[in-house]
Amino acid sequence: MDFDQLLTFIEVARQGSFSRAGEKIFRSQSAVSAQIRLLEQEYGDRLLDRSGKTVKLTPAGEVLYDYAERLTKLREESLMAVVDHARTPRGTLRIGANEATCLYVLPHAFAEYCRLYPNIQISIYRNFTYKILEKLENGAIDVGIVTLPVKSPSLKIYPVFRDKLMVMASPRNPLAKYDSVPLAEVAKQPLLFPKTGHTRRLLDRLFREQRSSLQVRMELPSVGMIKSFVAADLGVSLISRSFASDDEAAGRVKLIELKDAQLWRELGLAYRRDRTLPLATTAFIATIRQLRQYPAFRMASAGDSKSS
Repeated sequence: MDFDQLLTFIEVARQGSFSRAGEKIFRSQSAVSAQIRLLEQEYGDRLLDRSGKTVKLTPAGEVLYDYAERLTKLREESLMAVVDHARTPRGTLRIGANEATCLYVLPHAFAEYCRLYPNIQISIYRNFTYKILEKLENGAIDVGIVTLPVKSPSLKIYPVFRDKLMVMASPRNPLAKYDSVPLAEVAKQPLLFPKTGHTRRLLDRLFREQRSSLQVRMELPSVGMIKSFVAADLGVSLISRSFASDDEAAGRVKLIELKDAQLWRELGLAYRRDRTLPLATTAFIATIRQLRQYPAFRMASAGDSKSS
């Protein structure tokens, strides 16, 4: 048995077809069949049921499939470990973050990281925090930038970013003439809310008492859309200051303090406690910890953050 046979076996099981598997791994159907035949001879049992329209795993094949996936993953980890043995970070940084974090928080961090380690490729998994945590748990990614608080005994959480939520209005909106406004005045305005996510849950709690009279004009799927529609004076919203600071500087929106509430968005680095991290990941963590000089990536100090 060799890894090539295992990879072929995994692909046939996934595709349910010898021919489709051959297309995926660039081999002829006869070559795929020969590899499976050798594997079955070595294990002394049929691994694939070829009787139907689609190829299916036999009970013996199901047992081997689990081991085959684990063996191929161990092979990948061993290759990565040998690369890391050179003590020069290289390979791939596998990181997870949500879209807004990728757009408004990480660009300066990635720029510095790539300047220091130009041979590292960055692979970004973009999704909500709970999905990123799932990927960290199963080893699909090595590090995540997640919205705090997060409680997980298997993860190390290091707070890195703290940003105030502010009222965002068009310069033409009556609220724009104020430096701070009470929540009651914001609740009188047409509101633009994110459809889902941490900020949406926070806003639902914030406006709970005004729910019956609240006018939510739009529920939007992205920060970019919310900013564009606020700039068009379709309503007001609440947003992390760093997400809209450039828009305010350009005169497209006005950011206003909320007078009677202090709302914060906090981010943390998350990674598995029990895993030996690739050098590409440890180098990224070290880079993030040293980025206090970047205004676009303001690091949280111990006195600023309540998370641990």
